[in-house]
Amino acid sequence: MKKHKFYSWLNWKLYIWKYCKSILRMDTLNRFDRIVAILIQLQSKKIVRAQELADRFNVSLRTIYRDIRTLESSGVPIVAEAGVGYSIMEGYRLPPIMFTKEEAGSFVAAEKLMQQYTDKSLGGHFESAMLKVKSTLRSREKEWIETLESQISVSPTQSLFNINISNALELFIQSIAEKRQVFFKYHALQQIKPNERYLEPIGIFYENNYWYIYGYCHLRNDYRQFRTDRVLEIKATTLEFSRAHASMDELRLKRTENEKVSIIILVDNKVARFMENSKRHYGFISQKPIGDKVEMTFLSESSIGFVRWYLSFADFATIIEPLSLKKTLKDIIIEMNAKLDI
Repeated sequence: MKKHKFYSWLNWKLYIWKYCKSILRMDTLNRFDRIVAILIQLQSKKIVRAQELADRFNVSLRTIYRDIRTLESSGVPIVAEAGVGYSIMEGYRLPPIMFTKEEAGSFVAAEKLMQQYTDKSLGGHFESAMLKVKSTLRSREKEWIETLESQISVSPTQSLFNINISNALELFIQSIAEKRQVFFKYHALQQIKPNERYLEPIGIFYENNYWYIYGYCHLRNDYRQFRTDRVLEIKATTLEFSRAHASMDELRLKRTENEKVSIIILVDNKVARFMENSKRHYGFISQKPIGDKVEMTFLSESSIGFVRWYLSFADFATIIEPLSLKKTLKDIIIEMNAKLDI
């Protein structure tokens, strides 16, 4: 098995081909490429299900079974567990995989995004990982990357993390993986003072230009989401999760379905066409033309958040429903007028 480690990428392909050519016709290189891709996927994950491979390559399970047998016959030690999936025997590794120049170029954008859209600690880990990836590239791919690096720039429009906490995202990720609670101090928007919480983090998501942590909050005894830029302090603990949790997507969908507010507004055509991007952040569902206006329907998670966005174009729009949204808007305008010294 150790001798495989000394094969170059090209020799390794020829080695596989030597065992496959008796089964593969010379005019079916697409199958050979699929077998190589299957091997790469097996190396990238601990367990890979046959159905997962069949879905990815749009082939039948029978085809996947045949491809797996081909890999086994070529000397790749594949472990199959009924009802679970396939894995490669621990300790078996092949030489580094070569990347195309397009794949190598995508690393540049990924690295720029990671530098600006993650905290300092996680960004540092990614930078270290990228150096290892770059070390496996051929000369022309390295030149491709070096040419692009100074020509791509990413600049967030707001702070995504508390600058005094360099490892918040890393600690949350560690907590999710190890199923251990974190302790943190959080300053919510409408609270005068921050409060302390123990949280069982379930997932992390990026939405409406901010990172959020989603998990079970012991202070509220319920599932909550928290913006990372409002976390003032965070510490890992040895406390295990108190319960089993569904996936973040399931929990968020269930919660928002119960809490969303149906909103209908009428907007002038001359303004509606400039709302394509922003409206989707507030639960946009559909729209239809009515004369020189556009009727838009939303399912919003936050009435107050929607109203504050609506204020940016309120002189060109009308709230059709609900009545409670009109009252919220009126209260905000009255408060604004009271503060105007005119």
